Amino acid sequence: MQEYIKTMKRRANELKKAIDAAEKKKEGFPEGRLRISRSGRQIRYYHVVPSGNSSGTYITRDKREIVKVLAQKNYTGQFIAAAKKELSRLEYCIRLLLDIDADQVYQGMTLSRKQLIEPYILPDELYAARWLEKEYKSNPYNPEGKIYETRNGEMVRSKSEAILADMLYELQIPYHYEQSLKLRNNIIRYPDFTLLKEKTRELIYLEHFGLLNDEQYRTDCLKKLGEYRNNGIYPGKNLLITLESKDCPLDISGTRKMLKEIFQ
Repeated sequence: MQEYIKTMKRRANELKKAIDAAEKKKEGFPEGRLRISRSGRQIRYYHVVPSGNSSGTYITRDKREIVKVLAQKNYTGQFIAAAKKELSRLEYCIRLLLDIDADQVYQGMTLSRKQLIEPYILPDELYAARWLEKEYKSNPYNPEGKIYETRNGEMVRSKSEAILADMLYELQIPYHYEQSLKLRNNIIRYPDFTLLKEKTRELIYLEHFGLLNDEQYRTDCLKKLGEYRNNGIYPGKNLLITLESKDCPLDISGTRKMLKEIFQ
């Protein structure tokens, strides 16, 4: 519920700023309104003022700059009216939701009671805990190659993957290591990390490409990215990529910053 309220508050703030900007713009508009006449493909513009002809004065080509000004004036008036109405309703809804939040019935209980209850709407932290507890099929390839232990007590294949796993653990980002992912045509892939974004309950995949000096490895990476793209998994949307080569090590601080901005 709190996420919905935050979203509504962001929209309300956006509306307030836009209304202020529109109100300031409104002060500089000329008198009157724009009338547009269409005849076939020909469009004519007229400037209608209260004290003049109801049909308005034809705007010649050399004075066409006023057409956009008058059009903007009309839009501004309609926008202000609609934005104020939306803002009023948003603020009313926010007040209601702050007073009544069904999630708080469970959240306000003691731990001993929570342990006895199955909530009808899972809180984010409980949803994440259950997701973490789920058994999943991991990559069966070369299990003996998993020689680096993480702070979470699992074994991974490289030092960089261990660093990434420890970073996720430290930032309290729920993850599964090398969880199977079924793509189209029954293709099975094992992303290095499958991450859960608690607030939205989205799955985001993290791939570490750590042998970019190797030509065949680069080709395989590009093929994998193509498969992901064909299955609706895109960088910047639900796929994160970290890179490493012999001369360019993993950017630890940059990766940490990226994860914080996306997940916290």
